[in-house]
Amino acid sequence: MNIYSNFPLSKETNRMPTVADIMTKDVVTVKRETTVRELAGIFDQHRFGTLPVVDDDNNLVGIVTASDLVEQGRNLHIPTVISLFDWVIPLGGERTLERELHKITAQTAGEICSSNVVTVTPSDAVSTAADTMSSHKLHALPVAEGGKLVGMVSRIDIIRSLIQK
Repeated sequence: MNIYSNFPLSKETNRMPTVADIMTKDVVTVKRETTVRELAGIFDQHRFGTLPVVDDDNNLVGIVTASDLVEQGRNLHIPTVISLFDWVIPLGGERTLERELHKITAQTAGEICSSNVVTVTPSDAVSTAADTMSSHKLHALPVAEGGKLVGMVSRIDIIRSLIQK
């Protein structure tokens, strides 16, 4: 048994609350073309830690976090290499170095965002969103329906739903 099995029933419908009951519907989004400088301003202005990246039709195409921006300011780790005959083989893998270089030099949201986005649907139970956030160590989740962004749900939304009577 967990805390979510004791969610208070919704007053209006006398049922367990869904993501649609607690999500933010008016979501601040960015486009692939949004610059890193503009992203920093949006994070600062709105105090968000996560921003969905959408296309012109509001299809969810990625997610960018404040941590993604912080990673841009870190030092590049040059991997340890093994020299074998005439080959130089990076121990961390060539792809890892390539990804790090790409993130550090990114200029737009499209270059810095993750395109492998974990989402929930509006009809999912709040407990499903909580489990998803916990298992993926996320602070917020995009709410999508048919690939379209319809909202965002954050940890604080879940916490507030627990204390509402």
